[in-house]
Amino acid sequence: MEVKVGTCGWGLKGGKDAYYSTFNVIELQDAFYVLPQPDLARRWREAAPPDFEMNMKAWQAITHPATSPTWKQGKLPDGRPENIGLLQPTGENFRSWKDTAEIAKILQSKILVVQTPPKFDSTREHLKDVRAFFSSVKRPCAVGWETRGPWADDVVKKLCEDLNLIHIVDPFRHRPAVSTETIYFRLHGIGPGEVNYKYRYTDADLRKLLGYVKSYEKTAREVYVMFNNITMGEDAVRFKQMLEVEKNTTV
Repeated sequence: MEVKVGTCGWGLKGGKDAYYSTFNVIELQDAFYVLPQPDLARRWREAAPPDFEMNMKAWQAITHPATSPTWKQGKLPDGRPENIGLLQPTGENFRSWKDTAEIAKILQSKILVVQTPPKFDSTREHLKDVRAFFSSVKRPCAVGWETRGPWADDVVKKLCEDLNLIHIVDPFRHRPAVSTETIYFRLHGIGPGEVNYKYRYTDADLRKLLGYVKSYEKTAREVYVMFNNITMGEDAVRFKQMLEVEKNTTV
C-alpha cells in the first residue's frame, strides 16, 4: 500500500521548489475559488516534476450556491444564479464541470475533490441531484466526495457505491463509509467543529493518524493524507518522517 502525503495548497516555506523536493503530491486549492485558464494550468503542469501528482479541488461553481461567502474570492459563472452549485443537474453546473474537467486533464490529476457545503444536507431533493449530476458527467479522473454537515454513513455508502465515488473524510472525525482501493484523508485540525485550522497536530495525534492509515493495509492500494490546517506543511513533514521511521523499523 502506498501512502501519499501532502498539503491542500502550497503549504511549505520556500516556495514550489521546496515543495517539489519534499512531497510528491498536492491538492490545488486555488482552482476552487478561481478556475485557472488552460494556459496557466499548462504552465503549472510543465513547471512540476514529471512524476509529481497535481490533484485539485473542484471549482465552487459546481458545489456552492451563488449566496455562499466563498464567492467573495471568485466570480460567478454566466447563467441564472439559482442554477449554480449544489450539484444541481443544470446547464450552468454541467458547463462548470466541463471546464473543471478540462483543467484536471491538463494537470493530469488522479483525484478530483468535490466538497459540498454544510447546507447541502441529505434531503430527498439533494439525494436526487447527487445521482442525476454524477450519472450525467464525464470524469477526467477518479472523483472523491467530501460531505459537510450531518450525513448518515449508510446514505453516503449507498451513493458512493452506486456512483463510483471515493468518500473523502477527516479521519479524526469520520471513517470512510465505503471501502475503496483509494482512501483519501483531508485533515482540518482537531476540535469540536468540522474544522479547526489553527490546530497544530501533536506527535500523539500523528501516531494515531498512522494507526488509521495502517488499518487499510489489507484493503487499499493507496492512502492520501492531505493536511489542510495553518501548519499543514510542518505537520505533513513530521508525519512523513514518522512514516519513514515506521518503514525502517518494520523491514
